[in-house]
Amino acid sequence: QVQLVESGGGLVQPGGSLRLSCAASERIVSIYTMGWYRQAPGKQRELVATVTSGGTTKYADSVKGRFTISGDNAKNTVYLQMNSLKPEDTAVYYCNLEKKNFYGGTISIYWGQGTQVTVSS
Repeated sequence: QVQLVESGGGLVQPGGSLRLSCAASERIVSIYTMGWYRQAPGKQRELVATVTSGGTTKYADSVKGRFTISGDNAKNTVYLQMNSLKPEDTAVYYCNLEKKNFYGGTISIYWGQGTQVTVSS
């Protein structure tokens, strides 16, 4: 069972920056997609950004040009650099790991506990 531990959330003013980290408890050797989702009060959880084991990234339209996802395989960690933050970015951010088979099918899904990001003056 893979554990995902998130850190880096907090309170920031509009226009500010934060970096979220998500560390997996073990080295991921399979094909995978890893990334971040967020959920604001009263709204559904939505994709923010993901990166595959092959290095392909995907972003929600609302964060393109402002957020950057990256990974450090040696540390089993994925990062989300968030710049030019807006009040509408306020949400609980969840780390996600999906292990895939050779054909792209999902084998297993893991979630972190979530970290709060609040953008407010």
